[in-house]
Amino acid sequence: MFTAFIFPDILLYILDMIGIVACAIAGTLLAQHKGFDIAGCILVAMVNAIGGGTLRDMALDRHPLFWMTDLNYLIVITVTSLILQIFANLYHKIDNALKLFDAIGLAAFSVIGFNVALDQGMLPVIAIMMGVWTAIIGGLLRDIICNEIPLLLQREIYISASIVGSVTYLLLEHWGMPARLNEFIMLSVIFAVRMLALRFDWHLPSIRLVG
Repeated sequence: MFTAFIFPDILLYILDMIGIVACAIAGTLLAQHKGFDIAGCILVAMVNAIGGGTLRDMALDRHPLFWMTDLNYLIVITVTSLILQIFANLYHKIDNALKLFDAIGLAAFSVIGFNVALDQGMLPVIAIMMGVWTAIIGGLLRDIICNEIPLLLQREIYISASIVGSVTYLLLEHWGMPARLNEFIMLSVIFAVRMLALRFDWHLPSIRLVG
């Protein structure tokens, strides 16, 4: 599945798992805050971590779903959620690391979703959409389940970072950039945009009519 990437398969797989862990942590934290039980926290963690990839595969008619052929995804999510529930104070010690992992996950998921769609012969605009879906839909579903206004709809630089990376890939491809190097650049751009947004508190503007 990942043979087209510049990274060795195992490295991209590790990046994918870092994103899975970060999303599982975020889902568990919100579920705990809402008073969910153990099973509820694990469920929200799973929705957050694999929801985007699942909807992507369904939209592209790719079967079986990725987590059905690799149970490591479900195992990592479950173990991560249980550890966080047992050691509730752990989050406060890894807050900065979590933001770093989240940015890596956003970049890795975007690259994976984007390239999966291209491999399926989809148009560039659909590939961009699939990259976004893979990266952010899980968090959107998590917030809906927990009755929260989705963070992604609150001017956060999430969707924008994924789109910027995808558009960068398409432009460089048009100018003859080798595919494998281009994928590395795409991942780096998404990661950099997200980290800069966190560092300098960047937000998208809202449009308000005067009158």
